[in-house]
Amino acid sequence: MTMYFAAGSTTGDLSHDDLRAALARTFQQLGHREKVLALPPDFTRANSMAGPLTCMVHEHFGSRLSDVMPALGTHIPMPDWQLDRMFPGLPKSLVRAHDWRQDVVTVGEVPAGFVREATEGIWSKPWPAQLNKLVSQGGHDLILSIGQVVPHEVIGMANYNKNLFVGTGGAAGINESHFIGAAYGMERMMGRADTPLRRILNYAQDHFCGHLPLVFVLTVIGPRADGSLAVRGLFIGDDVECFEKAAQLSVEVNFTVLDEAPKKMVVYLDPEEFHSTWLGNKSVYRTRMALADDGDLIVLAPGVSTFGEDPQIDQLIRKYGYRNTPAVMKAVRETDDLPTNLSAAAHLIHGSSEGRFRITYCPGKLTRQEIEAVGYQYADLETALGRYDPAVLKPGWNTMGDGERVYYIPNPALGLWAHRSRIGG
Repeated sequence: MTMYFAAGSTTGDLSHDDLRAALARTFQQLGHREKVLALPPDFTRANSMAGPLTCMVHEHFGSRLSDVMPALGTHIPMPDWQLDRMFPGLPKSLVRAHDWRQDVVTVGEVPAGFVREATEGIWSKPWPAQLNKLVSQGGHDLILSIGQVVPHEVIGMANYNKNLFVGTGGAAGINESHFIGAAYGMERMMGRADTPLRRILNYAQDHFCGHLPLVFVLTVIGPRADGSLAVRGLFIGDDVECFEKAAQLSVEVNFTVLDEAPKKMVVYLDPEEFHSTWLGNKSVYRTRMALADDGDLIVLAPGVSTFGEDPQIDQLIRKYGYRNTPAVMKAVRETDDLPTNLSAAAHLIHGSSEGRFRITYCPGKLTRQEIEAVGYQYADLETALGRYDPAVLKPGWNTMGDGERVYYIPNPALGLWAHRSRIGG
């Protein structure tokens, strides 16, 4: 097991030349490769620097980079404008769309006993480790899994083998993984590298992926003083060590601990990045540990036009709404559709305030009726933008003209926010 490159600090600022040199050094150590597969994230993780890194991989390997498969998970395939924006100059003929419902194979099952122990009895079934057929059977001599390590609601810290088993996984594995995380509890996991689901995925990688020539290229991204983004760290390796080092730095870079719990938080969802509540509810996941009891979360969502990325999941969100955990768990036990779409059930839990605070959505393309039908409060977007102008507000605390104090977050995907009292050991 090898760590090919590791560099990073809370003040690090790796340039494109630094990244290119790190890749070149890695590829020199790996030796000649003839058929390379790159697995970057999709446009919802455009800030990961995976786009430029993938283009650098293409620069290095040329025609030997045979396939680029964005790790879509359940998301829709990237349209041309997103591909052009995220991977400038990359031939579209190299891009393969992952189909999470049809184009997968089960490479093994994590035993029920291991799952039961890892989840403290919350889930007691074998977990199916699934991968896109191109990943598991494509005949590549190098598979580069590229992405950003950042706090995550399903698994604690995003990326590493989640990019494989969820990003290029199948319906059964994705559904159960999301549900395991939701049932175990977001606040017990977010910002932690060692979680029940991570242990399950690590088992799957160790036992079922030994034949795959996997190398992980992991970034840690943080804001500069002017609000632009810097690559604080880059870690490249073929086992869990590179992930653990990236996760340790990400906690320092991406985890904001507040001494005062905000009574009101305002979160802006960039319309190019967030077009559904499935994605936009990072505004809920990433702030819930910070908000004061009986507080308000205001979500400015100009691009949000739907609930689910997948039509079937969209229908389920509209049917059941963002209710509390007991209500969702009851529906899972008593209905026919949610048990076969557990990722949707997990998402309903993730998007609920559990009655502790209020969630007000200000959508650009959903109606009051649609928003209120799923359990959220509605506010007019233009009115909300008039008061909470993203061009005026600065990240963090702001005092409005009438004295109201609000905490503003321009992009919830970039971090995790928590009040000190809610940080466990």
